[in-house]
Amino acid sequence: MQQYGQPHSRFSVLSGSSLSSAEHLSPTATSARLSLPSAPSINTTLSIPKPGFRPNIYDRNVNKTRTTEVSASAFAFLFSEVVQYTQKRVSGINDLERRLNTLGYRVGMRVLELMVWRAESSSKAPKREVRFLPALMSIHTQVWRAVFGRPADAVEKSVENEDEYMIIDNDPPIERHISVPRDLNTLSCSSFTAGIVEAVLDGLGFPARVTAHSTPTQQHPSRTTILIKLEKSVLEREEVLK
Repeated sequence: MQQYGQPHSRFSVLSGSSLSSAEHLSPTATSARLSLPSAPSINTTLSIPKPGFRPNIYDRNVNKTRTTEVSASAFAFLFSEVVQYTQKRVSGINDLERRLNTLGYRVGMRVLELMVWRAESSSKAPKREVRFLPALMSIHTQVWRAVFGRPADAVEKSVENEDEYMIIDNDPPIERHISVPRDLNTLSCSSFTAGIVEAVLDGLGFPARVTAHSTPTQQHPSRTTILIKLEKSVLEREEVLK
């Protein structure tokens, strides 16, 4: 008698032979262990997965995974490895921050794409912000919540330069488990977050240069400021839309 491998625990009840589903569910089957009482509600169209089959992440419903969370320890380990890998391939702090910014930019493009898709699929009349301040508040709340599970702590406008805005995060999640050596004390790993913000702004039509700066306080030693410096074209368009 031919033997079959044990089905993977992640799959549902699977058929193990070429017999029809009706024969498997028949009470007159030769094996008492496989016989099931007839029930009209049972779906008898079961299929055998191919050997080595694994569920594809792209087949998941993106709306059903809206509230799922990633393990904080897994994320911290992965990001730590990214920083160490990048550090070994750069010549200085500025180069390291630039590369982290580039990696964050790639993530930000995908975050914006996913958020726009969800908004369009859940609303009959999705709204796109054409003014900068509403878009900035959306990043402060929705983007931060989508990436870090909570909104940022504050949004500020520079009193000296009209083209500069700041997003304040008193406890950046990506820096909670990172210990910066003394020779790299000016390094801000939140350059990764700055890249995410820059990608979202570019995608929304507000091109800007975004950088991260450590601004610790006695109460919040990991406090970080995401500095947004808008391009001149954005300010000119804001004047027209007033």
